[in-house]
Amino acid sequence: MSNQIQPIFILPEGSNRTTGKDAQRNNIMAAKAVAESVRTTLGPKGMDKMLVDSMNEVIVTNDGVTILKEMQVEHPAAKMIVEVAKTQEDEVGDGTTTAVILTGELLKNAEKLLDDNFHPTIISKGYRKAAEKSIEILNSMSTKIDGNKEILRNIAITAMTGKGAEIAKEKLSNITVEAILQIFDNNEIDLDLVKIEKKTGESVDNSELIMGIVIDKERVHPGMPKRVENARIALLDAQLEIKNTEIDAKIQITSPDQLDLFLQQEEKILKNMANKVIDSGANVLICQKGIDDLAQHYLAKAGVYAVRRVKKSDMEKIAKATNAKIVNNLKELSSDDLGNAGLVEAKKVGDEEMTYIRECKEAKAVTILIRGGTNHVIDEVERAVKDALGDVSVAIKDNKVLPGAGACEIELAKELRKFAGNLSGREQIAILSFADAVEIIPRTLAENSGFDPIDILTELKAQHASNMNIGINVFTGRPIDSIKEGIIEPLRIKTQAIKSAAEVSELILRIDDVIASGRGNSSPQSGMPHQGMPDM
Repeated sequence: MSNQIQPIFILPEGSNRTTGKDAQRNNIMAAKAVAESVRTTLGPKGMDKMLVDSMNEVIVTNDGVTILKEMQVEHPAAKMIVEVAKTQEDEVGDGTTTAVILTGELLKNAEKLLDDNFHPTIISKGYRKAAEKSIEILNSMSTKIDGNKEILRNIAITAMTGKGAEIAKEKLSNITVEAILQIFDNNEIDLDLVKIEKKTGESVDNSELIMGIVIDKERVHPGMPKRVENARIALLDAQLEIKNTEIDAKIQITSPDQLDLFLQQEEKILKNMANKVIDSGANVLICQKGIDDLAQHYLAKAGVYAVRRVKKSDMEKIAKATNAKIVNNLKELSSDDLGNAGLVEAKKVGDEEMTYIRECKEAKAVTILIRGGTNHVIDEVERAVKDALGDVSVAIKDNKVLPGAGACEIELAKELRKFAGNLSGREQIAILSFADAVEIIPRTLAENSGFDPIDILTELKAQHASNMNIGINVFTGRPIDSIKEGIIEPLRIKTQAIKSAAEVSELILRIDDVIASGRGNSSPQSGMPHQGMPDM
């Protein structure tokens, strides 16, 4: 009888398990690969990526979160890094590349400590302390802006520099700031109230801000006026059509007279519907549902400008812009429900007719109309404008900004090293590793601009002894005063990036066992070389 011990299987067939240092190495490797994939896009001289999906749709962008979403990352640890970018996008709207690069660098530095037999818990604890201290330091470095328009414009320009919108950044920064200030209401900024409408044709410089709403709809009848001044606008969430009966009904007509009466009755109902709109005093009708041909005829005869099948979200924006009320029941429509606009007009943009509702007094919803040569250009300009809108809105809300161009990271690393000097033991080494990781931002800015990062960092550190606002001029390679040069970023971009990067790094470091079930056959290649990770 054999004394050989039979192996005990506790996992399903086909499962893979990676434990200990192998699991940590795999996860860190995947995170570094994700960070590396977006690293070259950072800064004014960052490069773009061309992403082609399975349907051969092309996206050209250097927006971190867009790149990571389109890459369709599969590796489980890499997915966590993509979540960092998404959180940054949702919370601030910009700084996604910064957050991802920082996470990759924190894990890279942690790997060196793991090689020196540091326990992951010690590294996590040190990183947590460093992150908390970083938020304190960044807050103390920040300056208040108190609604200064010039600073807000510089924030928008900083957000757009190096992206597709850079060719018209002066104009677009003005548009962005004006849009945010227009919708700023009771200390609240709802970015959904800035509608971005895109149309190919002309150049980015021809983009404009409309104090009102532009809808991609044309007049329902050619006999309607093309232009209505001093518009009184009715918003109707009901149809101007004969309703079908709720239940199956049969109408029996036995003579031509009866048919004639039936048609006359239908005509009368539709005429009454149109008259209800006309009698309310409205000269513009925005309808969420259908408008019957006959009703269109009566409205056109009365000189009413009407559009139909308008999206609910657009209806809500028009209500905010014109101060109109959305009416669900036509019978309830009255002059009190009408909104006002200086001008409603039909305009041909490209080969399509669009409806412009403009000159709204105290509009609390606005439209940015983006023009450009191709769809790819317009899409990238839209992403840059959204980044700028996010930056300007958080700067107004928080009322705090930091110097850009890598200045705040150099200062932060300097202060963290001072802080580490007051501690002892292994945590101190982890905090120093965190400080080194923070410097990846100015280092990458220098590398992407074609300069030697060691020379640049040495010079910046020397100048930070006397001025914390010194950053890198990526065009000359010389140090500059970021605040004086107008290279400014909102405080929240940096604090959110630090928080997210530290939290995800801690989470990944604490994983020492990866159990992958045998379901499916997809490999976690995540658009990058296979890192020896078991199939997930």
